[in-house]
Amino acid sequence: MLIRKLHRIIGMIMVLPFLGWAVTGMVFFLKPGYAGAYESLQVKTYPLRAPLTLTPDPSWQEVKYLKTVLGLHLLVRTAQGWKQVDPATMAPRTKPTESELRLLLSDAFTTNPSRYGEIREALPDSVITSTNIRISLDWNRLSLQQSGPDTRRIDWLYKIHYLQWTGVKAVDEILGVVGLVLVVSLAGLDLLLQTKFMKAK
Repeated sequence: MLIRKLHRIIGMIMVLPFLGWAVTGMVFFLKPGYAGAYESLQVKTYPLRAPLTLTPDPSWQEVKYLKTVLGLHLLVRTAQGWKQVDPATMAPRTKPTESELRLLLSDAFTTNPSRYGEIREALPDSVITSTNIRISLDWNRLSLQQSGPDTRRIDWLYKIHYLQWTGVKAVDEILGVVGLVLVVSLAGLDLLLQTKFMKAK
């Protein structure tokens, strides 16, 4: 009786987590809406008209030279990470003004205008679009990262699936351990019940 009662109690406790795991697992398997939510948005580049002649700094480990709607860009990687320098002076290139940021990102949006729409609000290193997509610019890498309501929704489902319910890492880790213990306990009790049933026969 005790085993059956414990099995029933743990089963009732685990109904919602099991339901959450099943639903979110199906979403992760089928991946509906993933293409747009995690689309790789890149700065639009143009053909270079002339080669670049330079004397590389010994600290440079990698160099990228490209052209965008803002002009020429020289990206160099050192032991400290990436940085952008002016190809003409080799001095660190200042971050774009708001108008330059709008121009650069609006040009990038032409690859998928239905998702990104138009810029509604410009922030120091990012913009919010008319479709409620946030685009962040890493100026030193000249790379973009986009996140919309669909991205946040899938991230929320991910948190449900992996028992990240509170947003507090220590508490979520405890929840994860408790969840695993309950699953193992449920399986063990079920095995005991099946064993008793077989013996009774």
